[in-house]
Amino acid sequence: MFKKILIANRGEIAVRVIRACKEWEISTVAIHSDVDRDSMHVRLADESICIGSHHPASSYLNIPAIMSAIELTNSEAVHPGYGFLSENSDFAKILEDNNIKFIGPSSKLIKMMGDKIQAKKIAKEHGLPVIEGSEDGISNKIDAQEICNKIGFPVLIKAAGGGGGKGMKIVHKETEFEELFAMAKSETKKYFANDELYIEKFFQNPRHIEVQVLSGKNRTVHLHERDCSVQRRHQKLIEETPSPILNDEIRKNLFEKTVNMVSKIGYEGAGTVEFIYEDGKFYFLEMNTRVQVEHPITEVVTGIDIIKEQIYIAFTGETALKQEDISPRGHAIECRINAEDPSKNFQPSPGTIGMCYLPSGFRTRVDGAVYQGYKVTPHYDSMICKLICHGRNRTEAIQRLKRSLDEFVIEGIATTIDLHKILISHKKFVDSNFNVTWLDKEKII
Repeated sequence: MFKKILIANRGEIAVRVIRACKEWEISTVAIHSDVDRDSMHVRLADESICIGSHHPASSYLNIPAIMSAIELTNSEAVHPGYGFLSENSDFAKILEDNNIKFIGPSSKLIKMMGDKIQAKKIAKEHGLPVIEGSEDGISNKIDAQEICNKIGFPVLIKAAGGGGGKGMKIVHKETEFEELFAMAKSETKKYFANDELYIEKFFQNPRHIEVQVLSGKNRTVHLHERDCSVQRRHQKLIEETPSPILNDEIRKNLFEKTVNMVSKIGYEGAGTVEFIYEDGKFYFLEMNTRVQVEHPITEVVTGIDIIKEQIYIAFTGETALKQEDISPRGHAIECRINAEDPSKNFQPSPGTIGMCYLPSGFRTRVDGAVYQGYKVTPHYDSMICKLICHGRNRTEAIQRLKRSLDEFVIEGIATTIDLHKILISHKKFVDSNFNVTWLDKEKII
């Protein structure tokens, strides 16, 4: 097994990786910016090294500084977590060229599946249904207009080389097209240094379903699905497994086709294949070549530590898991706790945490990096922790979530804890009568 791993990330995912490494008895190195020197991941790691200022480009996205940290600490491998450089094929290639193991797929596969247009072609080639839309990237308005007229409005304009809702625009009618296309093009260039777009049919009432996979040279297995349909402006708020709306026949078809594609492309590591689901049919959306924020719900229902499996696959090239050994039990739900003020249009809420009490108890888990006195800065993503509750069924999971949210105390900053109390008690959530547009269409707070 690896002797030392550098974690190229911060916050709760860095803490999560450190904990997995400790169970493998692997030494850990935390990198941090100047404002993160007192962060939990720095305190828990065996070694730490400051790599730059609070600006991500100077620290967590600074490849030369990270490479220097790897060399100074004699690290054998790098775990990228999610976000930052986790899906950066250039970073993975530099590590490969320097004989440092990137805990994830090859740089070639990251690049291949990170290009949404190419990924869509690969999915189609391997039997996954895809959304009707452009076959290639589009940069000019005339070509885009022709495709829109062909597939019909409403359409979705998306960045070809990025995600997270950046550069994404919904065009409901032809008169809106020109303005929104220009806005999407501008945003895409700003965020991804590439103004190439692609266009696809927009679904009116979709669910967001994703399949977790673990894959090695020997086999690919799935860890069943997650339903991530409670979203605000394309950002996930609540995730659960299993999905309350799928039947066994649809699941079987979904899993078989997903595993087939992932296996055929020679994927190694943990990955997630995402789908749009509407009217009993699913359509390939994209593949995330990294661990997901919502991976804990899969872990608690399957009993499999996904991060430890990532490390094992990176070291051996194979997965020790067999599909017949994976038997999910019960239902799990995760709430993302963000340092935001929902009453002020989800304005970020940096500041120093006063009293901090994290819920605990039977089948209750909190993944985070917060503590009393911790300073939440405005420089990074606003998610500060995640609450995961597991029950024998969905009803019990919701009940446990309610109890845990009532116990949760974070003072000194605004958070989304109270919003989650409202959401999980809402009749539409309880009845699973919602889709990804629910919170954007309906005023909940």
